[in-house]
Amino acid sequence: MSLIVMKFGGTSVGDIDRIKNAAAKVALEVQRGHKVAVVVSAMMGVTDQLIGYCRAISPRYDQREHDAVVATGEQVSSGLMSLALQQRGLNARSWQGWQVGLRTDSTHGKARIADIDPQTLLASIDDGKIGVVAGFQGVTEDGRITTLGRGGSDTSAVALAVALKADRCDIYTDVDGVYSADPRIVESARKMKRVSYEEMLELASLGAKVLQARSVEMAMRYRMPVQVLSTFANEIGSDLPGTLITEGNEKMEENTVTGIAHTRDEAKITLVKVSDKPGIAARVFVPLARAGINVDMIVQTASDENHTTDISFTVGKSDFDRALKVLEDEQPSIGYTKLTSAKNVAKISLVGLGMRSHVGVAATMFETLAEKGINILVIETSEINTSVLISDEYTELALRALHTAYGLDAA
Repeated sequence: MSLIVMKFGGTSVGDIDRIKNAAAKVALEVQRGHKVAVVVSAMMGVTDQLIGYCRAISPRYDQREHDAVVATGEQVSSGLMSLALQQRGLNARSWQGWQVGLRTDSTHGKARIADIDPQTLLASIDDGKIGVVAGFQGVTEDGRITTLGRGGSDTSAVALAVALKADRCDIYTDVDGVYSADPRIVESARKMKRVSYEEMLELASLGAKVLQARSVEMAMRYRMPVQVLSTFANEIGSDLPGTLITEGNEKMEENTVTGIAHTRDEAKITLVKVSDKPGIAARVFVPLARAGINVDMIVQTASDENHTTDISFTVGKSDFDRALKVLEDEQPSIGYTKLTSAKNVAKISLVGLGMRSHVGVAATMFETLAEKGINILVIETSEINTSVLISDEYTELALRALHTAYGLDAA
């Protein structure tokens, strides 16, 4: 008898009919003899509505009270899912984050999981009950409710699967798996049956919206198999109809590039004519770090005859205005001549374990983009990915051209 954690996202529990549909899938797994724990997100649109309430009170709300409000969306979903399962004659009960001992740090809005004590929940499951857990939420050591950030229910589900020593964590969503590129843009994109943890972590962190990167990081750390599959298809997780995220193997490395991710959520900032001397980079990036602003791609030009250089980097669009304010405040310390910025950019990233052992991957990318007349603004590489920043207007053209260039088009 296997223990499976089944997670249903916001679209999967978007209304009462969808909650009943998800409950039917849980029932089918139980009929096959599996023990089941369920993790649910808030119903589609509810989290945004609750955030809107907080902002309507004050744009500068107390983040602790914000979490107390926003976490209620999952509380509603868990109760409704339990009722739907009970309606099917199943023994189910809802659990909130604090009830399953999900402890977090005190970084409200983006809390990180410190520990889970699942013994009470596990005893209930061993007793034949289905535990329906509210995702996205936890509690601090001093008893304050926290939330885990956008997509946090994915992390809740994987963490719970690890704590329960589950056999697999199935993430039910509105897509039927992980694709070689966004199928809404690249019609020839193909669904992958299996992706390594390393590749999925890169894809998730580079713009693929299928899973939260933190959930993949946790799955990789504890070697928890995760499957991404559709709530709206006929199959259930035990049929393995989706994409299984698990250990890499030699067969995976046959493909130089596994997938192509993209994001339009970044903005580019350039500091012009910064003194090229030791410590100047720290003067730029330490204040941004202190402000909680994550910096992604970084490039520095060669020093000119005046011993000055330009430093360009990207930040998330949500942090863009704050980043500009920090840099403007730090201008006397940094000493740049001018600050320029652009929001109309996109990052395109190639990902694949095979990139470790194949040469010419980046060259093919640059050549393909050049043939399409697409200028590269910034380049970034790692062991299994190569990323470029381009003008946003060329995003779809670049994705389709690169998908074909690397032989990823579906047969």
